Amino acid sequence: MVKVNGKELDIAGESISEFLKSTDYDLRVIAVERNEEIVLKSMYDKTILKDEDVVEIVSFVGGG
Repeated sequence: MVKVNGKELDIAGESISEFLKSTDYDLRVIAVERNEEIVLKSMYDKTILKDEDVVEIVSFVGGG
């Protein structure tokens, strides 16, 4: 199981790109952290999620 934003998901073996395609996240305005390290967008296809990984996905919000 992979923990994504505090929720356990059965997505071990998927790349970050594969997982994100199944979500409503806007890829232009998010950052992904895996095990306390930022994952570069250029590495989403190559980064395979493993059991016990902890992923945090944050969205950038503008304000005024």
